[in-house]
Amino acid sequence: MSSQEVAILNVGGSKFTTWVSTLRRFPESRLARMLNGNDHEFRLVNGQFFVDRDGTLFNYILDFLRTLQLSLPTDFSDYQRLQREADFYELHSLADLLSQENLLKPRPEILEVRFLLQETQAFFRVFGSCSNTIEVLAGRVIMFTEQSLRQNWNNNPFPSQKLLTPLPLERPSHHDLVFQCGTDYSADDQLVTRYVSIKPDDRKLINGTNVLGLLVDTLLKEGFHLVSTRTVSTEEKVECYSFERMKRPEALFLTANQSPESTGGAQMKLTPMHKQK
Repeated sequence: MSSQEVAILNVGGSKFTTWVSTLRRFPESRLARMLNGNDHEFRLVNGQFFVDRDGTLFNYILDFLRTLQLSLPTDFSDYQRLQREADFYELHSLADLLSQENLLKPRPEILEVRFLLQETQAFFRVFGSCSNTIEVLAGRVIMFTEQSLRQNWNNNPFPSQKLLTPLPLERPSHHDLVFQCGTDYSADDQLVTRYVSIKPDDRKLINGTNVLGLLVDTLLKEGFHLVSTRTVSTEEKVECYSFERMKRPEALFLTANQSPESTGGAQMKLTPMHKQK
């Protein structure tokens, strides 16, 4: 069959359509030999290659052939069965990948929120074990300061208007984020008011307790779980909220010095690509 042709497979009753070139991605595999009629496990029935194997797991097999990436759902647990299928199709690179449990095992991501309430101000510092999570959160948290637009009373009898100007967040490192809300007085005795908004919520909140509640809700919606609360500093009453969520690699992709289709002996490298939220 030509690599430009389309092949139809019936795997345990589930039908799949793909390019012949995809099935020949690994020339030494049984799927590649199937196309030449050299494997008795695969039978051509009504123009379709039939094989009595698990069709659900073949979805992941075919996706791997198409992308050279292994992408599994977060609740996936049939690693041994999928490895068995990879062994059956003689996709040794995939089977080796599935045998590396340390790459596939979910890992905890830790995030800590420190909250300090001082009279009319509230201070927040967020630490995260994953810098990308902090980066994403920094893009969602917006801090505003309120400024007065002074107007000539003779020309405009209405009181001065308020203008909200975005303020940059503090980033002491790639793993933490600092912001605040509330009111304070500047060095020249001017009232400074700061608001916080957390996307996609459009509210601009000035009350620290309200901001804390919105931040906690945001983290819970992102899959974090509150695991503990404690007071870090009894003098300043810094409250610490610890969150955790389990993360597995989003994909494990295969790289090669040469295309696996061009040579059966290309040296492969399996690399984890972790999902960042």
